[in-house]
Amino acid sequence: MSRLGLSLLFLAIFLLLVGLMLWGYRNRGRRQSAVLPAFPQVPAGLLERVRSRETEELLPPSTGVYASTVTDKSWQDRVAVGDVGYRADATAHLLTEGVLFDRTGASPVWIPAESVVDARTEAGIAGKIMGGDGLLVIRWAIGDSQFDTGFRADEKTDYETWVPAVRALKTNTPEVPHGE
Repeated sequence: MSRLGLSLLFLAIFLLLVGLMLWGYRNRGRRQSAVLPAFPQVPAGLLERVRSRETEELLPPSTGVYASTVTDKSWQDRVAVGDVGYRADATAHLLTEGVLFDRTGASPVWIPAESVVDARTEAGIAGKIMGGDGLLVIRWAIGDSQFDTGFRADEKTDYETWVPAVRALKTNTPEVPHGE
């Protein structure tokens, strides 16, 4: 077989594999949409108030990368409904009402304060493996379903203040560390 023929064969196999992966991801989204509850929407006007800095935040915003949201079944069980599972640059905002991930090129992800279960650091989540304590992971719930949302901050020292402050949201008594 000629070099051109082998190149075309390789390209065809590559395109077939990419197509099968996309088909599988779409089917996963269809299956999950039948089982998972609807995700909370950002309250009306909140995103605009946050962007224009008209809302008081409990901590300074943290820039970084929104990694993904997964179900509590496994750190690799990425949610494929809508664009919640897509990685994107984001700014995390901690408000008394909840946690807002304002993502670039994707819809914002909103976690209401009453949905927060816990916060911790982890080595990885579907879409981003850092090792050590490289990610802020927020566990939250909608009804009987629990989710983990991962965020890699540009400044890892943010985790020292974010973890206790997000944990405090579940009791509705936000604790902002001294010096903030």
